Amino acid sequence: MRCAKLRAMDTPASNASRRVVLAGAGALAASTAVAQTPAAAPPAAAPLPRVAITTGQGVITLELAADKAPITSANFLRYVDAKRFDGAGFYRAMKLLADPLTGLIQGGVKNEAAKAYPPIKHESTLQTGLSNRDGAVSMARYDPGTATSEFFICLGDLSGLDAKGDGTGDNAGFAVFGHVVDGLDVAKKILLSPISPTAGESDGMKGQMLDPEVTIISARRA
Repeated sequence: MRCAKLRAMDTPASNASRRVVLAGAGALAASTAVAQTPAAAPPAAAPLPRVAITTGQGVITLELAADKAPITSANFLRYVDAKRFDGAGFYRAMKLLADPLTGLIQGGVKNEAAKAYPPIKHESTLQTGLSNRDGAVSMARYDPGTATSEFFICLGDLSGLDAKGDGTGDNAGFAVFGHVVDGLDVAKKILLSPISPTAGESDGMKGQMLDPEVTIISARRA
């Protein structure tokens, strides 16, 4: 009886059932392996744009915060790509009285109205999370929303130029859109360049105007 029982279990039908079970087990194992495969990593973010500003004192390389200040960064690149900074210059060096190695240098197309694009929307530091600290590059302006080509590089902590309070009116601060990644020593050299004793009196910048100006030979994407 025992042998007959074994022979009865070993029938074509039972073999087929066994194959179905094994096939199902294989499919389950395959699906488990797929489920355990790590998810693909998200694509790497595009590198931030860089601009090399070649001056009569050396090269200053900026990295633009196009991810946090897209409007201001795009505006700056517009001038770079059109080569409108070529032949312009750094013309202002403002030093803090408490520390002459701390201050800012300002450049741009200045009074060449034909080279200036329309003003851009103000990107407040309250929105971008950026700050006017050592090496930061920001837009010069009169009222918020009047910035065109003029920019400045901070040397030392000038976070007092950030937006404050509700960020309106005089509290709007100055829009940071990048920082110096190479050539900070060149910027400091420009800060210590000779100053005109008389220029700048009409606009409250007496004692801050470079004489001679430091020429921007070229500004190109790096």
